[in-house]
Amino acid sequence: MAWRWLLAAIVAALLVALPFAVRSFGYESFTGLATQVLIYGIAALSLNLILGYGGMVSFGHAAFFGVGAYAVGILYYHMADDSLFLGLVPGTDAMLVTLPAAMIVAGLVAAIIGAFSLRTGGVQFIMITLAFAQMLFFLFVSLDTYGGDDGLIMRRRDVLPFLDTRDPTTFYYLCLAAAALWLGVTYCLVRSRFGFVLNGMRQNENRMAAMGYAPYPYKLVAFVIAGMGAGLAGALMANYLRFASPDMLHWTKSGELMMMVILGGAGTLFGPLLGAAALVILEAVLTAYTENWQLPLGIILLAIVLFSHGGIVALVRRFLPDKP
Repeated sequence: MAWRWLLAAIVAALLVALPFAVRSFGYESFTGLATQVLIYGIAALSLNLILGYGGMVSFGHAAFFGVGAYAVGILYYHMADDSLFLGLVPGTDAMLVTLPAAMIVAGLVAAIIGAFSLRTGGVQFIMITLAFAQMLFFLFVSLDTYGGDDGLIMRRRDVLPFLDTRDPTTFYYLCLAAAALWLGVTYCLVRSRFGFVLNGMRQNENRMAAMGYAPYPYKLVAFVIAGMGAGLAGALMANYLRFASPDMLHWTKSGELMMMVILGGAGTLFGPLLGAAALVILEAVLTAYTENWQLPLGIILLAIVLFSHGGIVALVRRFLPDKP
């Protein structure tokens, strides 16, 4: 166990020192790549709560990611346009307002989708979550006021008191803090009574129901929390790119998030973060060598998933002295 804490401390120290290390070697663009890894890591962590611990295979998780991004973009649009959203809500570029707002909106959307989807299971649940996500995708494509198919551009990132969010290093540390916070939230949830009940329902829902635990409320709460996490990631991504696009809600983005969870290790605490890092870095490296980067990427991912028997986390555990 001591080795695990030592490894976690080393990784944390490397992440803190990363912007200064890459700058000293002349690779400052790596800070932006690491920022993307942290943002996708938050989205993958949120999906892992329902997929890895709850056994709910949602193929529409990108909907909450995109809703979070558009919440930030729409608030910025109305701030710049000096108008009211729906004639009621003024726009703003204050990050202390936009990030919580994105999480709340994404959570409300997750509550509506979850309330309908969780009344089914298996293939039906997958198809309903996919259908809701695609409906939201086409809704935002049709909103010409907010860019339609072209997406919504933000001229600058949202602002934070005493911090320059336009600085890549500052924004990296902001995303690092958000990822650490969401990792802590996930740890507390899965180690709590709520997490044990959720995990029990993944293993045998009928047995948990016989013990007196109603599956629906537990699953719905997990679904809403996961939606809020994806909304936070989407809000950070919109700020990073200064852009919100309907592609953020597309089913292919949901598949990408699911791949990160499975690649890193579903149902593990650090697996989604490792999966996000592996997928984002592999894409960046392979696109530098070939236009047909999807083929070698697919082969590498297949090899890891088939032979690791549990994702990257399982591979790492084989090299630790104190195996569980």
